[in-house]
Amino acid sequence: MSIPLTDWPRHAPDLGIAGLRLRPLHEADAVDWHAYLRDEAVTRHTSWQLDGPDSLVRLIHGYADPAATHSVRLAIAGADDRLIGTIGLNEISLPARRAEIAYDIAPPYWRQGIATQACEVLTTWALQTLGLARVQATVLDTNTTSAGVLERCRFHREGLLHHYRVVRGEPRHFWIYARIWPPPIVGAECG
Repeated sequence: MSIPLTDWPRHAPDLGIAGLRLRPLHEADAVDWHAYLRDEAVTRHTSWQLDGPDSLVRLIHGYADPAATHSVRLAIAGADDRLIGTIGLNEISLPARRAEIAYDIAPPYWRQGIATQACEVLTTWALQTLGLARVQATVLDTNTTSAGVLERCRFHREGLLHHYRVVRGEPRHFWIYARIWPPPIVGAECG
């Protein structure tokens, strides 16, 4: 890895969408982030559980220290630098060269290809620039929109994790997706 984990947020890749960019999260982003995460339409098919903007401030502080939290989260910022979404890598394991990708977008920006572009750019950056061998994602089995984002970004569905996480008090099933580097050889699949 040519970039130390602690420097990853400052070396975010170019998003490739005019007027939008990836940048480190700032404490002030908690208000905008919470404004859309409290919308049931946003969190219905996720495992998010929020106590309020203060819980997001604590997360943002943690993301500022990726070596301690094994997580990096970036703001997807508009031309005015306001947060319209986030994307990041969780459960980063440098020895195993893997991480789990997660993202969310404010509803006014849905269905514009932003999540797909951000997922593609961050995944490619993680695999080819940072040297990870695997980026994976877990998706609640009812979250067809997020599954579609991953499939458009060349993630492969590997299986269903039964009762993987408790979501609002109930054990729920999650699909696991992954994209690896170098890409698999066609015909050499193991399952």
